[in-house]
Amino acid sequence: LIRLAAPGFRFRFHPEFRLRSLLRRRRMAAAAGTARQAGAAPRVGLLYDQRMLAHAPAGKKEKETPERLRAIWRKLAAEGVTSRCVGMRAKVAKEKYIASVHARKHVDLIRKISSKDSSDLKKTAKKFDSVYFSKGSSESAFLAAGSVIEVAEKVAAGELSSAIALVRPPGHHAEHSKPMGFCLFNNVAIAANYLLNERPDLGINKILIVDWDVHHGNGTQNMFYSDPRVLFFSVHRYDYGRFYPYEADASHVFIGDETGRGYNINVPWEHAKCGDADYVAAWDHVLLPVAEAFDPDIILLSAGFDAEHGVIIWVIAASLQMDMHCY
Repeated sequence: LIRLAAPGFRFRFHPEFRLRSLLRRRRMAAAAGTARQAGAAPRVGLLYDQRMLAHAPAGKKEKETPERLRAIWRKLAAEGVTSRCVGMRAKVAKEKYIASVHARKHVDLIRKISSKDSSDLKKTAKKFDSVYFSKGSSESAFLAAGSVIEVAEKVAAGELSSAIALVRPPGHHAEHSKPMGFCLFNNVAIAANYLLNERPDLGINKILIVDWDVHHGNGTQNMFYSDPRVLFFSVHRYDYGRFYPYEADASHVFIGDETGRGYNINVPWEHAKCGDADYVAAWDHVLLPVAEAFDPDIILLSAGFDAEHGVIIWVIAASLQMDMHCY
């Protein structure tokens, strides 16, 4: 389970707590308990690495900037959370793990992109949808992917009860063959594939990926659309395909294909008409019953906070107030 909340946080409501209660009732709680000493407090991992701040836009117009992680870290430190967590450092992902979900041409592009001069960086970025590149993009992208692998592996092995990786660039829009929407590699998809196919010894056979970003996790959906081992749940603003990423497959009718049919769940909101009650209902009456039946071995969260009231990325400890202009 990759969780957001560390000890000491207090929420009036947060969807992660719904997942935590699910986990307590399922076999993951028992499995994690055997890996810890009797009576030991839960160990929450927290991964943050300043090297990922090197991926930075040339101008001020971009919304995805290094300040996103700095602000999160400052808030966690101010609340005393960082001292109560197990600190972790990022690791560079091996190319073979990234290539398990991305085309080789795509991997090569990201690996080499930072060697280009500034004009070439801009020209290359213009070929894609809502992407920028900088001299620090290559290292940051490989670190982000490796970080999510690292925290997922530690939790799956029972070394940690839960963990969060504070990473950038983000990942859920990145497709098999192209970066998109500020995302260079699909970090959560890389980690999920790693657990399923590279570490069978960990016993991870079923993964629930929950994506609560205000935008649809198109890249993640497409990578597991025919895979019954991964249940993908995305709650997002849709507006009949007129909200980013402007694709019809964010609709509720896209439920998976072939053996993965029924393992893809979209909860699309229309015309900024989602409030707290609607959001809670989606969790209580859609996600949790399906998750109970699916019975995942681990839960991975793609935790974008751009639906939070005020659209301030670092407001983690606030009560949940959905911004009607987002949903």
